Amino acid sequence: MSPEHQQGLPTGDENVRKKHGRVAVVDIGSNSVRLVVYDAPTRLPIPMYNEKAQCALGRGLGASGVLSPQGVDCALSSITRFAGLAEAMGVEELQLVATAAVRDAKDGPEFVQDVKDAIGRDIQVLSGEDEAKYAALGLLMGVPHADGVIGDMGGGSLDLVGLNNGTFSESDTLPFGHLRLGEASEGNPERARDIVTDEMSKLKWLKSVKGRTLYAAGGSWRSLARILIDQTSYPLHVVDNFTMDAETALKILHLISGAGRHSLDLIPGVPKKRIETLPFAAAALEGMLRVTEASKLQFSGFGMREGVLLSCLSNELRLQDPLIAACKTMSERMGRFSVKGREMLEWMAPLYPDETQVEMRLRYAACLMSDIGWNEHPDYRAEHSFLRVLRVPFAGLTHAERALLATTIYVRQNGDLGDPLIRPILGLLDVGQLSWIKVTGLAMRLGHTISGSAPGLLPQTKLTLGKEKLTLEVMDHHRDALISEAVRRRLKTLGRALGVKGKVV
Repeated sequence: MSPEHQQGLPTGDENVRKKHGRVAVVDIGSNSVRLVVYDAPTRLPIPMYNEKAQCALGRGLGASGVLSPQGVDCALSSITRFAGLAEAMGVEELQLVATAAVRDAKDGPEFVQDVKDAIGRDIQVLSGEDEAKYAALGLLMGVPHADGVIGDMGGGSLDLVGLNNGTFSESDTLPFGHLRLGEASEGNPERARDIVTDEMSKLKWLKSVKGRTLYAAGGSWRSLARILIDQTSYPLHVVDNFTMDAETALKILHLISGAGRHSLDLIPGVPKKRIETLPFAAAALEGMLRVTEASKLQFSGFGMREGVLLSCLSNELRLQDPLIAACKTMSERMGRFSVKGREMLEWMAPLYPDETQVEMRLRYAACLMSDIGWNEHPDYRAEHSFLRVLRVPFAGLTHAERALLATTIYVRQNGDLGDPLIRPILGLLDVGQLSWIKVTGLAMRLGHTISGSAPGLLPQTKLTLGKEKLTLEVMDHHRDALISEAVRRRLKTLGRALGVKGKVV
């Protein structure tokens, strides 16, 4: 049974259950219309193109009951452009989805027909429940065992789904996107906070997720995450999986919701187009934290669009590990004739006799990315590889895991753990992980030196770790081809990291 059937999601047409080339989603929201083009097939492809038009379809909807006329003109123009771009880019599957504004407006069906007349394509108007569950599905792509509640805030609605260790429970949609909440509160963020708190308090099912994690998705809340990262001097500027304790978050969100436009304008990194609605987004998040009594707040870089994308892919792709699938794709596209990740993984295995599945997954990811810096200038290879891995837009990675993988690749590329470049990131790691990082990085460096990064050579050698000695066994007829002074030197260096002597046998 597919994940969509298991979670009660609409599955779409079965004729899209195939191996895709490029897939695109046009997200027609209350505030913006966005095109995202993904280069499949992988479970969560990195967007190859992303463009947004700030149309504000839902502006004034609460009072008028109809879509903004200026927003309709902007949206029709943008959707026509996006459809043309998708065709020019060779997109095989184009999904147009509309959310709260089109769903709730009296003239929503007329808008849908106008789009069909313009580009010959239908729009899928999502129900509140489907919108909420697609957002949760997007979160689960990167946090498969999420436990608590996800809130996805758009311009027109706030979608909520309870999560029990990766499975859906109850869901609700409230008409409190950052545009409509500002209108409903008559421009008063404090009143907006009270509105959200009062309405959410009526949702009895929220009692079952109290004290757990609140997952925040949606563009306005991602903008808040960037402010929280800056205000707390957090060392990693990556929104996805950025986590902080609820008490600290509440204090900063309260300041943002009460700040005037001039004060917000002085905060670095705040998008100018979001300054007007940001206090209401902060007020809503503050109210939600209070009602759920969440222990921590975790932001998601993935949401409804990624959930829609996932529904377009085959069962085989949906069941892949998002991290490993993405690393394989990166290795294939950025590698040279490099040694295969699985080959390196198995060759190094004797160094990890008590390895857990979690540790092996991260080691496999490191092996797959171990040669991505081969075409950089040697003087900057370690630095560039470190930053690339640290900031790569992959799902399925906590910030601590990002730091661990990036630092491991840094060591593999001859970087020094004492370098000031990586010092801030080391604060995200446990002290005990530094030994793993050093051993894994040095082992990958040795493996690439032995094989020249060419596949098929490492299996002609074998590592054995004893109590006092690390031996590298080489078949006699391969000895001259695979052993060099550099190999012996790096074997000794790896041995010292393990507390033993390295020796070629």
